[in-house]
Amino acid sequence: MTDKPEPVYSDDTLAIRAGFERSSFSEHAEPIMTTSSFVFPNAAEAAMRFSGEADGLIYSRFTNPTVQTFERRLAALEKTESCIATASGMAAINMLFMGTMRQGEHIIATRNMFGSTVNLMKNFLPRYGIEVSFANSFDPAEWSSLISDKTRYLYLETPTNPLTEVADIQAMADVAHNAGVKLVVDNCFCTPALQKPIDFGADVIIHSATKYLDGQGRCVGGAIAGSQELIDELTSFMRSAGPCLSPFNAWVFLKGLETLSLRMQQHSRNAATIAQWLSEQASVERVYYPGLLNHPQHELAKSQQKAFGGVLAFEMKGGQSAAWNLIDSTRLCSITANLGDTRTTITHPATTTHGRMSAEDRGSAGIRDGLVRLAVGLEDVIDLQNDLSGGLSA
Repeated sequence: MTDKPEPVYSDDTLAIRAGFERSSFSEHAEPIMTTSSFVFPNAAEAAMRFSGEADGLIYSRFTNPTVQTFERRLAALEKTESCIATASGMAAINMLFMGTMRQGEHIIATRNMFGSTVNLMKNFLPRYGIEVSFANSFDPAEWSSLISDKTRYLYLETPTNPLTEVADIQAMADVAHNAGVKLVVDNCFCTPALQKPIDFGADVIIHSATKYLDGQGRCVGGAIAGSQELIDELTSFMRSAGPCLSPFNAWVFLKGLETLSLRMQQHSRNAATIAQWLSEQASVERVYYPGLLNHPQHELAKSQQKAFGGVLAFEMKGGQSAAWNLIDSTRLCSITANLGDTRTTITHPATTTHGRMSAEDRGSAGIRDGLVRLAVGLEDVIDLQNDLSGGLSA
């Protein structure tokens, strides 16, 4: 009698079932394992676990069942060998670099991305001897020209925050691999429900779980998905440095993953409707959304993504005063810098998410004073249009 082969499940099933190992209590849903440490049967077992001779739980800074379930489930969805969860998305980015790089090594990144990521790379990593070069576009030739023998990573968001520029992941992976370096993709805007960077050659995937993986604006967390070798190296760093995810937040993210696919499809439908409607408004200069036919990378986005996501940006005629007037006129949209929520959020990037960047850097990244970012939620689209109409007509 031969063993049956392991079944292959779809993403919708993995998002609900993957990574969960029931305890001796045979619980149906994942428990929250709120304990700081774990008890050993004897001193010898404690010594073996601490030395790595024996597998087992030790301390929730780096081994916790609830967190591990989230890590296994996200790795299954991203199709990577492993995953490690962190206290925030920015903690994930910082841990990747601090946990794997040495002084004098080098990163290449795009200028057009989340302001805190730019700030970390420009103002903090260099203090520790990690050099960063910023590319002005997603032209593979430009990235190739910036690579040196010290380069370890190419780092990009796709789509970018907030201008929704789309990178050709396969082309960027080819640039990286031809030079013997790794490609890191921030998959926050799409999530594995819409885009799997690993399918196009990416080596490492970064997440702010705070956004769509949670989906309801409840908790802060992050994750790094990649090879087992990478995650083992980062686990060693986590054990000493401690930017860990709490079990409660991991449990919340597990519940978020269960509805991720459904939510991302509806976010995408709502955002596509709002983007088209905004492009028809006289007070709007331009709309940035990959789902629009006039988006420069529309066809590329269609080839890499199942749908176009819930985030868009648009330029108001009249600059900052017009943008602020629109934001202040809303009653339904939430004025907050977070995104990925069931509730639509609206913000002015130049003075919030990208406010710590210099005016010159914002200009280079295309963050103009009239730009508004809208993360479209799951409300009725007509209600959202009505909420925005007052500020647009003014």
